[in-house]
Amino acid sequence: MATGLGRSQRFLSCMVTFQKCNCGVLSKFPQLSTSTYLHKARSSSERIKKSISQTGPSLTDFLRKSQPSQPALQGVDNVMGSGSYLGVHLFPGNNRSVYIETYGCQMNVNDTEIVRSILKQSGFVNSSSIEKADVVLAMTCAIREGAEDKIWRRLHYFKALKKRRGKRHSLKIGLLGCMAERLKHKIIDQEQMVDVVCGPDAYKDLPRLLVVTSSSNQAAVNVQLSLEETYADVVPVRLNSDSPSAFVSVMRGCDNMCTYCIVPFTRGRERSRPLTSIVNEINILSEQGCKEVTLLGQNVNSYRDLSSEEHTSSPTQLSAGFKTVYKPKTGGKRFAELLEAVALVNPEMRIRFTSPHPKDFPDEVLDTINAHPNICKHIHLPAQSGNSGVLDAMGRGYTREAYLELVEHVRKAIPDVALSSDFIAGFCGESEEAHKDTLSLMDIVKYNFAFCFPYSMRQKTRAYHRLEDNIPKEVKMKRHEELHATFRKHAEVRHMSQVGERHLILVEGESKRSSLDWAGRNDANTKVVFANEPLSYGSENGKEKVLAKPGDYVVVQLTSATSLGFKGKAIYRSTLQEFEEQRKKEDRNVCASL
Repeated sequence: MATGLGRSQRFLSCMVTFQKCNCGVLSKFPQLSTSTYLHKARSSSERIKKSISQTGPSLTDFLRKSQPSQPALQGVDNVMGSGSYLGVHLFPGNNRSVYIETYGCQMNVNDTEIVRSILKQSGFVNSSSIEKADVVLAMTCAIREGAEDKIWRRLHYFKALKKRRGKRHSLKIGLLGCMAERLKHKIIDQEQMVDVVCGPDAYKDLPRLLVVTSSSNQAAVNVQLSLEETYADVVPVRLNSDSPSAFVSVMRGCDNMCTYCIVPFTRGRERSRPLTSIVNEINILSEQGCKEVTLLGQNVNSYRDLSSEEHTSSPTQLSAGFKTVYKPKTGGKRFAELLEAVALVNPEMRIRFTSPHPKDFPDEVLDTINAHPNICKHIHLPAQSGNSGVLDAMGRGYTREAYLELVEHVRKAIPDVALSSDFIAGFCGESEEAHKDTLSLMDIVKYNFAFCFPYSMRQKTRAYHRLEDNIPKEVKMKRHEELHATFRKHAEVRHMSQVGERHLILVEGESKRSSLDWAGRNDANTKVVFANEPLSYGSENGKEKVLAKPGDYVVVQLTSATSLGFKGKAIYRSTLQEFEEQRKKEDRNVCASL
């Protein structure tokens, strides 16, 4: 057995050596996808196994015998397909505990849930305490410098914690996600901060990376991007199984190549999950009592499922006045078909989606949103700037005029639509006049909400190589504050005009300020706070009254407003469909009285 263990340890060390150089090796052959590479590796492994089958036990036998027996894992059958990297039985977690910290966007939240599922399948267990964990993982964001600075500070803390523990209770540190791909060499070679670096497309390899670094005490790395990986065969383990809301990833990567954006370089090219796998996941969430699903993607409305032969052969339809840096794409089931399919899963489940690109809003998408009451009438339209020159420098593919025409078209198609947006302050070469154009765009559109950020140049982006980051930091911050103040001014006026209306609120949980109040969101995704009091079901009085709970729909009359939300008086509990029927009835009565 000693000989067998020695062989397995040497095998793992060889794997480390290969993995540390795999970025350089595989990057020379971009046409060879990870799945194709692994298929060939498995075929070679099978040939070798056959040649030594008559001379002694296999590597699998050595690895299995060198590890304690694993109890059967419940509820995770078929989480990963049979094609999982080298088989989960080869790299068992042995009930080692894993603590995960998540930074950044909703995609990172969903990625964390995918990682938890993969590790659970391999015998790792979740830890709620960083002090007691055997492994600490950070799911990272590279979209802005501030996000990376925060993660660097946490990595220094992790390293100090590891040093304090020593060998008595050793700690392994892993960096996952976009920052892992972007800064792999600095993290491993210069800073020596972590034991594992795993990119967004390599999470299925994470169990092996953790076993390798534990066996060899060397860093293990896999940041290879994929043209195929969507994790469609992984059922995420939700971070909060009691929450009435969930995120479902429908596509990964981005092809837009906006000059300021790092996403195409950290998450790769666009690829979409099969529509059937998305519907199956949402069916499971519905059966678990989930009442709201947000469809996720870096460019979610460019969704194009090519897994089935039953799809359109027509080219992608862009919003009027918009263009792309790539040729029109043909084939695939499109976003409107996806919206239709998920809306039909459960009429009582709200459907949201983020983050879209303004170019991908053909009439089919707007008509689908209009046709289903459970698809929220809230659309995120990232403008980024209100100046055509700056938009051209950003590579956005539209002008100020085309964007405003789209806003007008969307509001005609969906009269009660709520609009939100993203804005960047102080992009390369932005003049004071260009900044004022953005402020005037906000004055015209009057968004319900806006995310505003000072520009942060990222390495690898086209702006980094072709443009000059020539706006002083203090000017960026001043313009950012002006954008934020302008959005809040218009949002407050819009919200104040809605006081007195009745909105349907999905209860999320207790208010952060008082355990006596519930907090939830309306169709426009605006927070509403109201007292937790017994309520009857339906609008008729005299029925039995009970307390609402998370996941219930409550009709709330708005009593006050700020730029960020409402307070209100709960009237009664309802369903989404019943509230919609009541609203239509009231609209008909108003029309009849005119």
